[in-house]
Amino acid sequence: MPASRLVLAARTEKIAPFQTMEVMKRAIELEVEGRSIIHMSIGEPDFTAPPAVLAALASAMEKGRAQYTPAVGLARLRQAISDHYRTKFAAAVEPERIIVTAGASGALLLTMAALIETGNELLLPDPSYPCNRHFVSAFEGFARLVAVGPLERFQLTEALVREHWSDVTRGVLITTPSNPTGTSIGESELERIIAFCQSRNGTAIVDEIYQGLTYDHAPTTVLRNAGANDPVVVINSFSKYFNMTGWRLGWAVVPKSLVPVFERLSQNLFICASALAQHAALACFEPETIAIYEARRDEFRKRRDYIVPALRALGFSIPLMPDGAYYVYADCSALAADSFAFARDLLENAGVAVAAGRDFGRAEPERWIRLSYATPISKLEEAIRRIGQYLAERRGSEAAA
Repeated sequence: MPASRLVLAARTEKIAPFQTMEVMKRAIELEVEGRSIIHMSIGEPDFTAPPAVLAALASAMEKGRAQYTPAVGLARLRQAISDHYRTKFAAAVEPERIIVTAGASGALLLTMAALIETGNELLLPDPSYPCNRHFVSAFEGFARLVAVGPLERFQLTEALVREHWSDVTRGVLITTPSNPTGTSIGESELERIIAFCQSRNGTAIVDEIYQGLTYDHAPTTVLRNAGANDPVVVINSFSKYFNMTGWRLGWAVVPKSLVPVFERLSQNLFICASALAQHAALACFEPETIAIYEARRDEFRKRRDYIVPALRALGFSIPLMPDGAYYVYADCSALAADSFAFARDLLENAGVAVAAGRDFGRAEPERWIRLSYATPISKLEEAIRRIGQYLAERRGSEAAA
């Protein structure tokens, strides 16, 4: 008998590979072969959870606190997050509106499950984090990418949202500060977008996963102003500012009317986020732990202030100084015709792993690469030396030919 053929859901064809993860896989292969690789492709802090968080995890394990929690998260953790909004951002966020999730990805999946139906679309900036558009596709929706550039700080504007809104548009998905560009959207512009969405019975989904990592202004939240009472869903995570990427813990702040919906979805899709991670995360908000995070934020700023001028000196065009996250979105068109081939050559020949623009959208992706500076300055200096040497050798080879 011929082997049976599995029939896959058509939606799987809409989910493209995450090329940055493929770069990381190849970089690891080269390391296994004995090559020295500097990782600047993955958006993961080189810092790990502070001592108090690790101690809280050990204590939770010792006390056997690994049973299921409520689907919306531990009451103590929801209260701690609410208190953090109040003390850090002067934002009044009731703990009842906070849904603890399995990472920001879990929060986005719950949001799409709650808001997106077949044929609906969300407006996203192009470039943007690639997985965001696939969250929409997974629920039979369509992510409509709106090209943005340096003039818009690589962010949506109210004018662009108004221009591209259609009868099937359900809302917008905005990340601020942004991945891959590290740029934030202005508070007044964001408020105008939210107001427009509200006028069309739409929803603004604001991803604040890099909220604590801003360098030229104090960290803020949309929940302090327009998002406090409007139909806004805010996504956040313990991964970036709190340095807990593999712990898979995040949260969503939702309008009160959506809390029962999110709870019901969470009960069925996830049951709950990791109980041990939730107990450990309570220590994130202790004053001594926050002091560690703030010192690390200052270290990220120092890295940014080194890497941007160093890249510009090598011939990269960086039209905007990134004000948050830990990414530089660099135009390499003066150095190479295709950013994907350029990124591949940097990895294979210089031992520097970066992400090519094709992951992040369709707006001239061949021009752009994303570099993560979530690595010590000593490694950033070595990366600049290697890239400079690679470019010099390539120019020499081209001149000889």
